[in-house]
Amino acid sequence: MRYTLGFSPCPNDTFIFDALVNGKIETEGIEFEPVLEDVETLNKWAFESKLDFSKISYGALPKALKHYVVLNGGGALGNGVGPLLISKEPIELEDIKNYTIAIPGENTTANLLFSKAFPEAKNKVYKVFHEIEDFVLQGNGLGVIIHESRFTYADKGLHRVLDLGDYWEVQTHQPIPLGGIVARRNIPVNVMKKVDSLITSSLEHAYVNDREKLSDYVKQHAQEMSEDVIKEHILFYVNSFSFKIGKTGRDAVRSLLDVYKTDHQDFSIGYDDIFAKDLYLKH
Repeated sequence: MRYTLGFSPCPNDTFIFDALVNGKIETEGIEFEPVLEDVETLNKWAFESKLDFSKISYGALPKALKHYVVLNGGGALGNGVGPLLISKEPIELEDIKNYTIAIPGENTTANLLFSKAFPEAKNKVYKVFHEIEDFVLQGNGLGVIIHESRFTYADKGLHRVLDLGDYWEVQTHQPIPLGGIVARRNIPVNVMKKVDSLITSSLEHAYVNDREKLSDYVKQHAQEMSEDVIKEHILFYVNSFSFKIGKTGRDAVRSLLDVYKTDHQDFSIGYDDIFAKDLYLKH
């Protein structure tokens, strides 16, 4: 059996999937065709049911649920890992609605978290995540940053206006659901379970072999990041929720979907139909 598998070139994803797609673990007769794209591209492809398995933003999940269910492992959730709202100069929170805000994709979790914090701020433009720091530096407005930009914005003289993840955690008392691995609904449940287990095995292999000495696969996709930034990125976004989302993570995802539902009253899919059946009975 051969399946397409989409994930981003960011270090947390390549760290998780390296062993799975590069023959470092036994895959039990399943072959994968890896497709590496930025997460907003993967989000849009999920709306079209383009890939068999894929990493997507939880912010894109409402539009993808007719085609996909969420697997147990491989995702990104946690505490203190949310996007940041940044500015060129210090500003007051009450003035944010008067600015243009660059968001790393309409269908991202970052967009939903920003909307929860600032529902009156409607003047948004959507950019690829690595373009946002320059957008702010050029004086075009504010920006919501994710991924490695969290570790570089201050060195460029930019200011943190608000940690949107902290805001979420204070309001909900839940971890921040950033992104998860989804499986096409027409894939047999036994295959979903096997792939979910393989993702966990791939991550376990990475923890044992690649935490101290980064693999070439992770480094080659990390663009111009230094090894220190790559390691910080992995440490930041890969945690116990990446092994299994658990009830705490599932509840956080449901809460994020409630944010979406406040602006989309026609969203009515049942919460019990979000996650792949039988993968969570022991979790």
